[in-house]
Order: sequence, then C-alpha cells, then structure tokens
Amino acid sequence: MKFTEFPYERPDLEVAREVFLANIDIIKQAESVEATLEAIRSIQALQNELDSQQTLVSIRNSIDTKDEFYDKEMAFWDEKGPIMSEWATDYTRAVLNSPLRQELEAHIPATFFAMGENALRTFDPKVIPLLQKENKLTTEYAKLKASAEIEYKGKVYNIPGMAAFIESTDREERKEVSRLLWGFFDENKAEFDRIYDELVHVRSQIAKELGFKDFVELGYARMNRLDYSREDVEVYRQEILKHVVPVVAKLFKRQQERLGLEELKSYDLPIEYPNGNAKPIGTPEEIVANGVTMYHELSPETAEFIDFMVERDLLDLVTKPAKAGGGYCTYIPKYQAPFIFSNFNGTSGDIDVLTHEAGHAFQVFQSRWIETPECLWPTYESCEIHSMSMEFFAWPWMELFFADKTPKYKFSHLSSGLKFLPYGVLVDHFQHEVYEHPTMTPEERRQTWRRLEKMYLPWRDYDGNQFLEEGGFWFQQGHIFESPFYYIDYTLAQVCAFQFWKRSQVDQDPTAWNDYLKICHTGGTKSFLQIVEEAQLKSPFGEGNLEAVIASINDYLEATTEDSLKV
Repeated sequence: MKFTEFPYERPDLEVAREVFLANIDIIKQAESVEATLEAIRSIQALQNELDSQQTLVSIRNSIDTKDEFYDKEMAFWDEKGPIMSEWATDYTRAVLNSPLRQELEAHIPATFFAMGENALRTFDPKVIPLLQKENKLTTEYAKLKASAEIEYKGKVYNIPGMAAFIESTDREERKEVSRLLWGFFDENKAEFDRIYDELVHVRSQIAKELGFKDFVELGYARMNRLDYSREDVEVYRQEILKHVVPVVAKLFKRQQERLGLEELKSYDLPIEYPNGNAKPIGTPEEIVANGVTMYHELSPETAEFIDFMVERDLLDLVTKPAKAGGGYCTYIPKYQAPFIFSNFNGTSGDIDVLTHEAGHAFQVFQSRWIETPECLWPTYESCEIHSMSMEFFAWPWMELFFADKTPKYKFSHLSSGLKFLPYGVLVDHFQHEVYEHPTMTPEERRQTWRRLEKMYLPWRDYDGNQFLEEGGFWFQQGHIFESPFYYIDYTLAQVCAFQFWKRSQVDQDPTAWNDYLKICHTGGTKSFLQIVEEAQLKSPFGEGNLEAVIASINDYLEATTEDSLKV
C-alpha cells in the first residue's frame, strides 16, 4: 500500500480513553505477569493506532498546509494531545508502581523504566501554573523574533528572509545585512532580556518545587540524560577546548586566505569559497535514482530499506506551493513505515536529506521489532548518531551527486561538522552558568556569554558591533529560550559519527558498518553510553578520547589541496 492509500479516520477518543483506563486498572490489580503484559500490549496497540492517525494528519498537513480537512484535523489533535498525555502518565505510573515490576523488567526495556521515572520526577500538578507561564514566555520569544520587519533594498524581510543575503559574495552586502539583522535584536534587547530573565526564574522555581538541586538537574532529567552527569559534560568541554578549538582556528585562517581577506570578520564566516559551495547535479528524480543505487550498493539492509521507501511513496522531497518548510523524518507505527519530508532547493542540503534523514529512517526501520513505543527511537543525543554517521557511510557514492565537485563537498561536510562543535558546547556551557547562578542580571548573562565566546570561538571578530561585543549573539539561538539544554546533543552525536567516519573512510575497518547496523537495531532499548559501547566507539566524556579522531580529521583536511576546492 502506498502512503496516499493509508486510511485516516478520526478516532473516538472517549472509547480510546475507556480502553486505556480499563487496562491501567488491570495493571494495578493484576496478580500475574501474563495478565499485566496482556494489558500492556493492549495499551501499546492503542498507542500505535492513535499515534499513526495523528502522524498521518501531521504529514498530510505539512505536505499541503491549505488542505482544509487536514487543517481541521490538526486543530483536533493539538487540542486533544495534552489529554492523551495524561493517560500515558497514568499508564507509566501504573507500570512503575506495579508489585510485579521486577518480573516485568525481564519483558520491557530498561530505558522505559528509566525514562518513566524521569517523567514522573519532572512533573507534579502543583507546578502546572509555572509550566503554563514557561510556555507563555517561550511563545512570547517566538512571536518577538517573528515580528522582525527589516527593510533592505526597498523590501521588507523577516529574519529567515535576510538569511539569503548572509552568504553573499559581496562583502559590503554581508556587512550591511549583518548590521541590519543584529540591529533588530539590539532594538529589542530589553524585551529579549526580560523574557529570558523570567524564564530563568520560573524554571528555577519549577526545579525547587519538584525537589531538584537546581534547573540544571531538572533539565538533564527532562532531556532523559540517563547515564551521564554535568561533571561528565565538563570533562567533554575541556576536550573540545584542547583538541578541537585549535584545529577550527586553523580552518578559519585558511578560509581567510582562500577569500583573500586581511582579516576575517564575523560576517565573513558563512562564506567558505569565493565561487560558492558545491551543488548537486541532476533533477530531483535523478538524485533519488542515484540514492537508490547508493543504498543498493551499500548493504542488503539499506537496499531493502530504500526499496520499501520508494515503492510506498514514503518520501516527499520536492518543494511545491502550500508545502510547509524544512525537513524531517517521522514514523507511522501501524504500517511500520518511516516517512521523509523535505524541500529540495538545489543545494548540498538536498543530498543531506538522502543521508541524514535517511539515517534516522533507516534506524527506525531496523527497530521495528521493538514493541514498546517509548523505546522505538533512542534519546536525542543517541538518535543523531545514526543520522550523522549515515552521512559519512554514504561518502563513497558522493561522486554520483557532485561529480568533480566531490572534494569540495567532502571538505565542507567534514569541516563544517568540526566548526560546529565549539559553538554547540558554548551554548551548553552558557546555560550551565545561567542556571547555576539564576540571580545573575541580564547584563551579567550577556557578559558571561561574551567571556565564554572568547574561549570557544576566539576567531569571532565583530568588527566593532557594540551589541555583539556586549554578548548579545545568543538572542537568536531559539534552543536557549525554548528547549533548555537541548543542543550539546548534536555535538555528542557528531563526535561519535566522526569516529565512524575514521573507521570507515580512513581505517577501512570492515567491522564499522556491522557496528552501525547493531545500534540501528537496538533503537531506544539502551542508553547513550550503552549505545556508544555497543558501537565500539569511545565515550565523548573520556579524557583523551577525542584526540585521535580529531587528528585524523585535521590530516584529511590538510591533505585536501586548495586547487581541488576551486572547482
């Protein structure tokens, strides 16, 4: 059955609720493991049915945002979602408190229990008013950011609209666009400061009400960081400072020379080559056909996966009127079907969809055996290992997409991942400082950002822009306001993916792919460090564990000649 043939029917939630609650009662009262497991399986089947219907609506609404039917159905699910979350919480509590829990742990992944305990620890009805205030403030931030109306060359742009000019080959244009963009944040500095100040205080109060030491501890629990602490992260930060920052500084120096500039200013950083970045060749249809070839040649498992996706039309890749922006991978459990959504735009990002998003999709395809819906996907820092690593396993086929520009693509792909690490760690370090010292004033927070920025990003030269010199850059980083502590996850996964790059592309290690397959099959049944161990990778938190892989990346980049980047 093709995706367009997957039937959607709005469920009767009153009936669903009765089934849910009846099975929760059985779990609470059951005297045998068999009876408890039967009730759990009934709830899992209902979860999969409801999730499938909700996901179908979400996908079809993003494919055509003007479709009135799916627009109304989205409104239905937006309204009913929180109600169903309450059922799920009651179910989790019943399983965790079951007198048969010890026996149940032999049948249900340990991560279900660990994440369930976090879910119960991080919520109490008494903090609902504070959670509502937190949501209200994050909405205020999003609206403030979206309110930008920046006039440039006779037209008015929002922030994403201005992004098109940031990579201009005209340096004066880059400088002017940077001035206008940061001017918006400067003009609204008091509001951004106020919103974040209130967020810090309300989150700190939530943590106190729930019995946590501080919001850092609560933030880690919210993010389901099951097996590492803030102390582990501190060691990792030092490793980034020691092994990554010097290599990235050399890369930016090389970029400055390539661009023929006396000094590299902050508005020069986005442009890597005077003649532009590598772009893929071929039509969208030809790109997909080459993707099929790539996955057929990579392994029998990826061949089965890509055929499943293409035959069932589970890829919607080309931009069209009324289609939502961005890209994602999701999963429809009723049909055991991953789905990939994107908007091809003629850049190397089109190929990233066929590697990064397909990495997510391949993992969940391999994890279909997992009956516990909560454990199908791993936690955030783990699931990005699969996507980022697939980008590197696909390297031998990049000539299909970039022809003679392949060296340029590979150089950019590898170096951009490396350049991101210090910034990603900076965002995390800043939040630790903020929530460990919640009484800081807004000015002290900006000073803290600038102090840390000089440590992690010493190449940042703001060319006298006072707002940025005073530490305002982070105002644009939505994660800091909307999803606290969700950022370092990308860097942890990138470090793991780099190890797969070294093993597969440099060392030609024949076991690398099999180890990748293993963790795709594992899904979310193990924690981050357990997955790292299963993949035979080094933990990002071990002192000295980054040294070898960063050295290999440095060697590869230094061996790439400037002539090969001029194509």
